[in-house]
Amino acid sequence: MLCSASAAFAGAQKYEPLAASVQGALHKAVSDSRPTVSSFKNPLEAADWLGEMSRRLSKRIPDREYRLDLLRSVHYEATRAGLDPQLILGLMQVESGFRKYAVSSVGARGYMQVMPFWVKLIGRPDDNLFDLRTSLRYGCTILRHYLDIEKGDLYRALGRYNGSLGKPEYPNMVRAAWQNNWGYEAAPRLAQTGR
Repeated sequence: MLCSASAAFAGAQKYEPLAASVQGALHKAVSDSRPTVSSFKNPLEAADWLGEMSRRLSKRIPDREYRLDLLRSVHYEATRAGLDPQLILGLMQVESGFRKYAVSSVGARGYMQVMPFWVKLIGRPDDNLFDLRTSLRYGCTILRHYLDIEKGDLYRALGRYNGSLGKPEYPNMVRAAWQNNWGYEAAPRLAQTGR
């Protein structure tokens, strides 16, 4: 099945019983409050990355302030979970087409297309999967969990995330979106000498 850049390819994360310690760790991960500290190493890195990603995302999300808030949130939540922020942008493109209120045919919700059972399993009753930060927090936490289960195998972790473990279409689409649309390397900066 081919998927256009604007279409979503949401699947169904599968409920799997969790050990109490894993459930507790995931609950803690989605419940931590967002600190006021930036996830960028410095202001120049932030300006470069946000400028480039904002340019790429502008046709999908025209509101500049909202787009920058989304990108800061993606960078923060991905970095917090030990994930590449550009990977998360690729996953969001495939999962929801960057539509905040996307709902899949199986009930997955929001930008990251998180299944509602996760709220009952690891969240709080009032967690809203259509909220930008909540969607990103859950999605990044869940993908990190799947990467840990799969010992770092991104292909298998993405299959679990989508509920299509063992099938190549979804992991290949996310990887293609990540590499073709969101790949990024910071421009080298000249070192300043103190003369």
